[in-house]
Amino acid sequence: MTVQRTVDAPSPSVDCDPLPGSAGEHALQCVYGTETRARRFYTDQVRDRLLPTLTAFVRRMEMVFVATSDAHGECDASLRAGPPGFIRVLDARTLAYPEYRGNGVHASLGNISENAHVGMLMVDFVQDLIGLHVNGTARIVEAAEFATLFPQVPDDVDRGRRAERWVVVEVEEAYIHCRKHIPRMARVHEKREWGTDDPARKGGDYFQAKATPRWRPRPHAGRRRFPSTTHLGGGSSRVLRPR
Repeated sequence: MTVQRTVDAPSPSVDCDPLPGSAGEHALQCVYGTETRARRFYTDQVRDRLLPTLTAFVRRMEMVFVATSDAHGECDASLRAGPPGFIRVLDARTLAYPEYRGNGVHASLGNISENAHVGMLMVDFVQDLIGLHVNGTARIVEAAEFATLFPQVPDDVDRGRRAERWVVVEVEEAYIHCRKHIPRMARVHEKREWGTDDPARKGGDYFQAKATPRWRPRPHAGRRRFPSTTHLGGGSSRVLRPR
């Protein structure tokens, strides 16, 4: 007796439409057997714009973690903070955040100048214990040009702060961050020295780095491509595509 096994044709809405995310995450979903869960998340939660609920969330945020990488894929993560509304929602597919006077390194901006892809994470630690990811393409806009392009955004000169330039992000992905591991924190109101250049007020040598050996490049510095996913099943080697 011969038993024939039939395989249903793939659903166009699930298997044929382009998926959010990277080739690497899709490959690992197959390796770890999480395709169904992942695609349900893509379908239910990932959007290519800021919904009204997401816009309201962004407008009450007081900080955002910004992830960038240079042309070789070397990564950096940084914190930006300000009063509620410092992240400006310009429209459903565009937001912007200000860059103020800092230490002059411009790590995030330098990366953006080489590689426009950015990832932003906003977390409500106080009220709803929920997070929001916004991934997109960024460009640097000097303050004078920004004022011309977006006259509806007022100058922020409170507490000695004035934006020197803005990062304008075209939204490509927006989706929820699970609250399961977000700790609840209590708000503490304190005076902020926004305009100071005093090293002590900015943290000084808190981690006692000054007296230790200086940074030196590691052997892999200057590599010209992203690492391959040689750990995937079957030993296949695939170069991860830039997001």
